[in-house]
Amino acid sequence: MSTRLFGTDGVRGVANKDLTPELAFKLGEAAGHFLGDKGAGRIVVGRDTRRSGNMLEAALVAGITSGGGDALVCRIVPTPAVAFLVRELGADGGVVISASHNAPEYNGIKLFSREGLKLPDDLEDEIEAFCSGERDWVRPTGAGVGRVELVSDALERYIAHAVSTISGDLCGMRIAIDCGHGASAIATPEALRRLGAEVSAINCDWTGLDINVGCGSTDLSPISDLVRSDSYDLGIAHDGDADRMLAVDERGAEVDGDQIMAICAVRLAEDGRLAGGAVVSTVMANLGFEVAMRDHGISVVKTKVGDRYVLEQMQSMDANLGGEQSGHIIFLDHNTTGDGLVTALQLAAAIRDSGKPLSELTGVMTRYPQVLVNVHVADKARLATSAAISSAIHEVEAELGETGRVLVRASGTEPLVRVMAEAADAEQAQGAVDRLVAIVRSELG
Repeated sequence: MSTRLFGTDGVRGVANKDLTPELAFKLGEAAGHFLGDKGAGRIVVGRDTRRSGNMLEAALVAGITSGGGDALVCRIVPTPAVAFLVRELGADGGVVISASHNAPEYNGIKLFSREGLKLPDDLEDEIEAFCSGERDWVRPTGAGVGRVELVSDALERYIAHAVSTISGDLCGMRIAIDCGHGASAIATPEALRRLGAEVSAINCDWTGLDINVGCGSTDLSPISDLVRSDSYDLGIAHDGDADRMLAVDERGAEVDGDQIMAICAVRLAEDGRLAGGAVVSTVMANLGFEVAMRDHGISVVKTKVGDRYVLEQMQSMDANLGGEQSGHIIFLDHNTTGDGLVTALQLAAAIRDSGKPLSELTGVMTRYPQVLVNVHVADKARLATSAAISSAIHEVEAELGETGRVLVRASGTEPLVRVMAEAADAEQAQGAVDRLVAIVRSELG
């Protein structure tokens, strides 16, 4: 794990090795204390389908109650459901046990404030200091010990909320879904059926060891094959905790987060509902997205990679739409975090209202050729101080000029350096990435 306990999306690592029950206990104890009032916080707890989820949930809930907080346990629910339920239930905070799109052996713990927001860095630092052994309070006893409450209608509350985010129904639409053996297995098919769509769903079961494996948003092949096998208007693919969503059109072609945002931004702007006439994206956004938004009179503001940074920027400028190419898209009028189900419903409604196939709607933007390679390294922290890598980046940028760009950054959650290049020509983009990947491997091991 990184030197700082909290990454861009909570605490994450290999379960029972990096993310241990002992650490989960401490994080639970800290959640009840720091998010609540003098240790009496009511904390919503949800998880995805990983094998390690039960183990970490037990430790986390024990920590919350040991610290004097009450645990409102929702069992398996999407991450955005927890962000919503914190506000819906008037709780003091929320915790999700999930490693999102990562492999099954990983798990993570991410915390939400009582507003359903990711925690600010300074509060994470306080929690990290506590988890490192700095304690300034005594554990309660007797009536001071917290309680556990099962929120039996957690999923129903979230589904009802998601359904309410679009007007009308989806009758007549045929929609295919790949739930990725993850937390969306019940919520997304049920919401779409409730709206009248004809639904075919795959990978809705789980063993705890199959989440994100060859399916869902990490591998669009199954959903693409399903859509091509029959006549569907839309294919939807979620990651393990359903805070993101990617799509395929009626021909089975990939539709990424940039394209989804472009379609939704134009729709909102035309309806006069795009706050400030702007969208927030990240440095990973395709150049074609920026060009398309400019052509429609929509401003684009970029942030670092991570939906927490997108949300912070959205709040600072009162924007209501932002997201990432990876499919984390925030409709701030409806939720305070990336929400794969809400995004799916918004995209389906856009197709319905336009009367056009999704393949035609994606024509709103032209994707520049983009090549992305994830490089496993021994020490990603050295990226910031490597003169050789910095020099190579400047050389490649000079060669690409205004018709391309490169981005080399360390992953916030994995031992990776991500190397990306865009150019008007695909071969030029590939060549730029190949050069930079070789230098990154040489310098960082």
